[in-house]
Amino acid sequence: MQLSQDPNYPTVKGDKVILKQIALSDLGDIMEICYYDGVLPSTQIETIETLEKIYKDYLNGEAIHWGIYDSQSMQIVGTCGYYRGFKDNAGELGCILLSDYYGKGYMTQALQQAIDYGRTNLKLKRIFAITNQDNKKAIELLQRLNFIEIQNLDDNCIEFDLK
Repeated sequence: MQLSQDPNYPTVKGDKVILKQIALSDLGDIMEICYYDGVLPSTQIETIETLEKIYKDYLNGEAIHWGIYDSQSMQIVGTCGYYRGFKDNAGELGCILLSDYYGKGYMTQALQQAIDYGRTNLKLKRIFAITNQDNKKAIELLQRLNFIEIQNLDDNCIEFDLK
């Protein structure tokens, strides 16, 4: 099975991380964090199918999903992007990091780059994120990036808006 690769897929380069389309060679590394609508694939084939769904969402203008790569080693460390469409020029930012890379600043820089891309290239007027109330590290990350809590949701989640 092949994984679609798009030579025009947006790449966002920073000092610490590069956001780019996920390569087939990285599947083994991201299987444990490759969710689609809350479902985690259990095989490499299911992971490819999940990434193909995400790529289709990208082609339909409903999402952009990047692998987060260490800019020195080019090792994938996580994923981030905008999901669930861009209604009213709003984008929901989501992210997940492989546990070996927690606390090393990767996600802070990755999300800042994604925010800048959303504002500049996607012309988003609103950027928001939703996380579980128990995910203290995600809440701290969002607050560090100038997100403010706007509401508690029914499913034990909190919605944040970028100031």
